[in-house]
Order: sequence, then structure tokens, then C-alpha cells
Amino acid sequence: MPVLDILDLPAACPPDTAWMGLDLGEQTIGVAVSDTTRMIASPLELIRKSKFTLEAQTLFKLMDARKISGLVIGLPVNMDGTEGPRAQSCRAFARNLERHRPVNVAFWDERLSTSAVERFLIDELDLSRKRRAGVVDRTAAAWILQGALDRVRDQASWV
Repeated sequence: MPVLDILDLPAACPPDTAWMGLDLGEQTIGVAVSDTTRMIASPLELIRKSKFTLEAQTLFKLMDARKISGLVIGLPVNMDGTEGPRAQSCRAFARNLERHRPVNVAFWDERLSTSAVERFLIDELDLSRKRRAGVVDRTAAAWILQGALDRVRDQASWV
């Protein structure tokens, strides 16, 4: 299944099913999920990167357990809109997932998501550096997924 535009993802997914958001870091994968109405994203889990096959198995187990119908993967686009090596790595991750199992995937521009989450965790929650380390990637995944959910909902209200 090809990568979808975020506005085409709802049509590819059964109604009343949740989506999963991923923040693909160098050492971890932040995972978030939406509710079945696709209104609210919540941080879920942090997967430590090791071997791709193990990461994929973990993601597929989470997807099956929660009946996830779509993935929104954060795409780290450069500030000038170009895609660098990290964005290409995210695209390769999606292609590799597809080789294991068909998945409805859309990318979401994640520019500044981690820094926005860091600011929130510091300014609003006053979390120490040590406590932030375990929360940032999961929360960034929720930030990415929430942005995509809001965009889809905003588009639907204009139609």
C-alpha cells in the first residue's frame, strides 16, 4: 500500500478505529494512539531501537491490540522544507513496515515538535531533565498525531 496524503488516510481506514502516531528517533520510537473518534492523541509507549524486525513486531502487536487502522509517522523536514537523511530514514522505515504487512501510512511534518514538547514539559510541568528523557519521545509522538488529527478534522469541517 502506498504512503497516503494525510487527508486521504480517513478514507483508507474503517470508521471508529484508532490511529497510531510514531516519532522515530535515533535510539527510540515514541508511540502514541488516538481514541476511536480520532479526536485526541495520547502518549502510549517508548520502544528502544534494536533490530527492525523486533521493532515491527512490537508495533504490530500494539496495533492489533488496539485495532489501529492507520499510522501517522513524523517526518523530520528541514526548516527550508527539504528532506535530509533523517526524513529518508523515516520513509525507509515505512517501506520496511509495508514489506512485513500492509499498513495505511501517512507522514506528518514534525518540524520543531520535539522542541515544542521540551518547552511544554519544562515550562508547564517543570519536569527535570532526567524525568523528561523518558517522556519526550512518547509526548512528541502524541504531538505529531494530534497535529494530523486536527488537520483532518479541520479539512472535514470545510467540506
